[in-house]
Amino acid sequence: MAATMLQTAGFVLGLLGVAAVIAATGMNNWASQDRQGNVVTSVYIYKGLWRTCEVATSGFTECRPFFTIIGLPGSFQAVRALMIVGIVMGAIGVLISICALKCIKMGTMEDAAKAKMTLTSGIMFIIAGLCAIAGASVYANQIVSSFMMTTYNSEYNGAMGGMGGMGGMGMGMGGTLTPRYTFGPALFVGWVGGAVLLIGGVVMCLAFRGLMPDKSRYALIYLIFT
Repeated sequence: MAATMLQTAGFVLGLLGVAAVIAATGMNNWASQDRQGNVVTSVYIYKGLWRTCEVATSGFTECRPFFTIIGLPGSFQAVRALMIVGIVMGAIGVLISICALKCIKMGTMEDAAKAKMTLTSGIMFIIAGLCAIAGASVYANQIVSSFMMTTYNSEYNGAMGGMGGMGGMGMGMGGTLTPRYTFGPALFVGWVGGAVLLIGGVVMCLAFRGLMPDKSRYALIYLIFT
């Protein structure tokens, strides 16, 4: 009974994690413009993995997709690839775990086969969760690096403004014209989805030990260590 409950809990966590990763991948607000200290507030920009959106003061939102792949940075494409791999692995894990559920009867499938499918889906959930967490972390690292570089430029302009007269002082007070970006909600959704997938995979692996019949379990251990 405990193994069945663990299997069901792992399946539910995996399903929720996959849904969260899919939602995060499709969201447009991975990076949101930092409007603190920004003089120009008529336009608000946020970016996703597939589109860049601008919101005007009138409330009108215009989104433009990235029409090219070759011109995008390699790290950005790596984030896309990690999220897509996470979705694919998670979706396959969900399909396998559905067939492995004890409450679903599929012909004459033995308990040992269901246990092995449970372990397989758990491993796929773990891989999918790691991919999602890694993708969100790489993108977050890009935001932090860009934010720090833009802050440095703003301070540099301010220092030059103090020595360069009225024209330089005006530039220093206004700061840099390059917009700074902070973490968007999609990043946190991706992190949470990856963590839920990871936990679901661990729970499925724990359920495998209880679902595996004793004789098959000992035979599997013997094959692994011999």
